[in-house]
Amino acid sequence: MSVWNSEKKAVLEAAQQMAQKGLVVGTSGNVSMRISEPGGRQLLAITPNNRYYDLLDVDDIGIVDFEGECVEGELTASIETMLHIGIYRARTKVNAVIHTHPVFGSILSVIGAEIPPILDDQVTYLGGEIKVTEYSLPGSQELVENVVPALGPRNAVILANHGTVTVGRDMREAFTNCEMLEKTARIYIYALGAGKINPLPTDALEMEKAYFDYLHGEGS
Repeated sequence: MSVWNSEKKAVLEAAQQMAQKGLVVGTSGNVSMRISEPGGRQLLAITPNNRYYDLLDVDDIGIVDFEGECVEGELTASIETMLHIGIYRARTKVNAVIHTHPVFGSILSVIGAEIPPILDDQVTYLGGEIKVTEYSLPGSQELVENVVPALGPRNAVILANHGTVTVGRDMREAFTNCEMLEKTARIYIYALGAGKINPLPTDALEMEKAYFDYLHGEGS
């Protein structure tokens, strides 16, 4: 049994759950978890590339270092491995990353519409407005360079013409944020169709952002 079995199991379960909930189709999307070793080495457990999640077992989840080199596993790691590493390097409190292709988030990725802060839980869970990146090819270094600043200090970002990424301090939080983003995107699209958007009051937005920063800010 791998010394990282618990992390690999958490990644596998999250990947299978995102497929079961319809947040991805087929082999799309990817999930990872940061592993901080006692000696300071940073690793991640990550889903393999181009594999159906219901057919995976724990041993199929790979372990990769922060240079993208395989440490454990027989399968090729996700094409988006460097994206996950880029986020972990930029966000020291983030310990799980989930990339999905959900319907409502993807609608916004196609029309290039960021989500303004419209809901209390959007701000307290995700950090406020949800930005849309510039377009870049999947698996490219340009994708990393576009996603990391668009994500910024928040817990969610929309990838132009592609999908979404959410992060969390642990896997449960990252997955909750994934569902929160899709719920928020759905509400925003319906509200746009209804013809009116009432933004959050400024004082409420400031208080909720302060609460989010207290929990998730890199300086806290």
